This record gives sequence, C-alpha cells and structure tokens, in this order.
Amino acid sequence: MSKTIVLASNNPGKLREFKALFAPLDIQVCSQSEFDVPEAEEPHFTFVENALAKARHAAQLTGLPALSDDSGLCVSALAGAPGVFSARFAGEPRSDDRNNEYLLESLKDQTDRRAHYVAVLVLVRRADDPQPIIAEGEWHGEILKEYRGTGGFGYDPLFWLPQMGLSAGELPAEVKNTMSHRAVAFNLLKEKLKAL
Repeated sequence: MSKTIVLASNNPGKLREFKALFAPLDIQVCSQSEFDVPEAEEPHFTFVENALAKARHAAQLTGLPALSDDSGLCVSALAGAPGVFSARFAGEPRSDDRNNEYLLESLKDQTDRRAHYVAVLVLVRRADDPQPIIAEGEWHGEILKEYRGTGGFGYDPLFWLPQMGLSAGELPAEVKNTMSHRAVAFNLLKEKLKAL
C-alpha cells in the first residue's frame, strides 16, 4: 500500500491526531484539502455508512488510499444524539462553541449525564475497494455542566472522564492520543493493517 494516505476530512484537529498516530508506521497523512477535494455528502444515519462514503469520495478524486473517520458524541439522555450530527448539532455554520452551548441547554434538566464518543475509521485502498478496512472505538464518560480545559476540540471541554478526574479538554494531546475513541479505533485498524 502507498506510504501516503489522504484523510477524507478538512478538520485540522483530526489531521493533527492522525498525523501523530500514523507517524510510527512511516505513513504520511495528507488532508483532502491539499488535493482540492470538496467535502463529501454525509446523508446516512450511521457512522460507518458516512465514513465509507467519505473515504470512497476522497480515493476517487485523488487516486490515493483514503482514510475516513466518522465520529461523534452519543448522549444517553438524548437517545444517542447528537450522534452523526455532532459537528452540526446546533445547525450551520458548524461551530464547536454553539454545539457545546446547545448540548448544555439540551441537558439542563437531566440527571443522567452519561455519554460516549464513537469513532469509525474506514480505509479504502482504492475507490472501488471491495473490502474496506473498518475499525470502531468508543470512549465513555459524562457531560459536565460547565467547561473544563481548553485542549482538544469539539465537545472535549465538556466530556468528563471520571477515571482520570479530568475533562478531555484538560488532557495533554499525547495522553488523549493513547485513550480516545479515535485511538482505540486506530489501534484496531493498525492490527488489521499488519495482517494484510
């Protein structure tokens, strides 16, 4: 497989994380924006379907293997919402700040604060790859009532990790990259890549 993979995302936070995760494998990760690839539609209700659509789209337009991550936050008291709509929970244009405020408002009368991040990674070797490599990870925690920390991105300042006594927004990036939903999925993906 190529030593260059295109990441089917324009999210700088995700690009940073994936560059760091793939560096030990001597695989370079480039953003699809470097190839002027427009964002793919994400019309599906599941993480895996959206991830596959995005990976195929990037591979088709670049001719390179493509990695896609569809991830989001699932909150128990909200029947799994925001789920696949996590990036647009508060509507367009996308805004982490507005999404976080909307989440806090949605949970203001809830005592059940359980939540988990989900990450589904899909790697296609080419656009018509009949056997995409798929890995899924989860990261469990709770939603805080106020922000803690300024690190990470998305809902990280509100995502409390009881076992750590910290929010995801307070974790150093190098620690987050060993335990997050994306890290769990990546480790599974890495094992599948080794078996090829």
